[in-house]
Amino acid sequence: MDKETAADCCAVEDDECPDSEVFCLMRVGRNSDWLRLFENTEITIGRGVDVTYQLLSPACPLMISRLHCTFKQSEDGHWTVTDKKSLNGVWVNGTRLPSDESRQLRLGDSIQLGVPVIGNKAEFDYVLVQEPLRDIKCFLAKKLVERVTSKSAHISKKPKRKLTMEEVEPSTSKPKLYRCSSADKSLAVPCPLFLLKGQQRLSHTKPEGTGPGRDDRQAERPSDGSSATRDLDNLQMYSQNILLLREQVDDTQRHVASLEGEPRQADPLREEQVRELRGQLDTLRAKMHRMETLEKSFSETKRLLEEQKTQQQEELLKKQLEEALQEQKKVIGELALSRQGFEEILLAKNKELEVTKEEKEKARAQKEEVVTQVTEVLENELQCIICSELFIEAVILNCAHSFCCYCINQWRKKKDECPICRQAIQSQTRCLALDNCIDRMVENLSLDMKARRQTLISERKGERCRRGFLLATLLNKSYVFSPFVIVPS
Repeated sequence: MDKETAADCCAVEDDECPDSEVFCLMRVGRNSDWLRLFENTEITIGRGVDVTYQLLSPACPLMISRLHCTFKQSEDGHWTVTDKKSLNGVWVNGTRLPSDESRQLRLGDSIQLGVPVIGNKAEFDYVLVQEPLRDIKCFLAKKLVERVTSKSAHISKKPKRKLTMEEVEPSTSKPKLYRCSSADKSLAVPCPLFLLKGQQRLSHTKPEGTGPGRDDRQAERPSDGSSATRDLDNLQMYSQNILLLREQVDDTQRHVASLEGEPRQADPLREEQVRELRGQLDTLRAKMHRMETLEKSFSETKRLLEEQKTQQQEELLKKQLEEALQEQKKVIGELALSRQGFEEILLAKNKELEVTKEEKEKARAQKEEVVTQVTEVLENELQCIICSELFIEAVILNCAHSFCCYCINQWRKKKDECPICRQAIQSQTRCLALDNCIDRMVENLSLDMKARRQTLISERKGERCRRGFLLATLLNKSYVFSPFVIVPS
């Protein structure tokens, strides 16, 4: 990117509204070094000097390639990432991208640059987010292109020269000698390793802007779920920083003690080293005190957040309990209404049963009355005057009186006249209609009357059969059949 393009980006960034939402890569576990993605601009990331954002790994200097990857916004507004043939690759949601292949990103996607060192997590771990500019402005990292263009503006009048390898990318060689103001290089000693390690750890973990102004800005931010998570991350980060500072203080104290324990000689270099170490020790103690203060404040914030969360949970439980009670009351009311409805239905059914019972009793009484009337009719009008039973094979005489066939035959053996009117019997005729009527009416009578009538019918039929048999026997004995005449025997 040339000087004019960088100047245009700076002008756009200054003219933007603080309330506008912008895309950025949020550094996981840190409140600094966030990478903003500018619209209509190709964002390049690597360890070289001609990129938008320069990433330098203190743990593994060659972890990030010179041109590691690029971010570009498509026409539909979505951001894409492309791996520019990097050595350790670009990982999106745990999957490594093929070289020179674009991958569309969504909000919340995880982007990791490089591979994690054994025993640690990935050093450059980002999440794509979109938040208001005023909330994340203090967390954004500076663009390397702006620094490069500003430097080129100052040295534009100087003669051009080629950049050395140390200027193009950071050196990966061993630490240089610890130099002093003396011109005699024989007095130079190697830089203490614990100082280098401490500086690397601090440069890796120290957040930007740890002063009171930064704390005030963080306190002014709304306490939503994301800020609470960030506060907890800050608490863990400051706890780690305090441990590192304590290690550095102990190492410095041991080094100072070792230098003071050696025999004193007229060596200005040693005295200067002791003074510098003491100054560093005081600085580290001041930083550790500030870190402890911040840790206490974050611990208090964490406690308040936990209390607030507990209070919110209690309020939520109370609301849920109230809703459950209201639902239970509604259910009880519905059950009471249902019970009332069932009671009304039962009362209606009982009334219907009572009415049905009364109707059945009335029908039974009517039936009994009909049976009584039929019985009276049978006894008065359909009885044989000779046997005082209902007609069995009723016959009608020429005088229109009716009798049982069996009874009138027995009567005619004595007298050949009607038992009622004493009129001579000239003819007798079977009355099938009267027999059928009596049989149909007998079906509604009691079982005793039915059995009695059936027994009487059987007896009369049996007696008739015996008579026929006797008559046939008598006839066989009285006459002897011959081929010519029949004479009595």
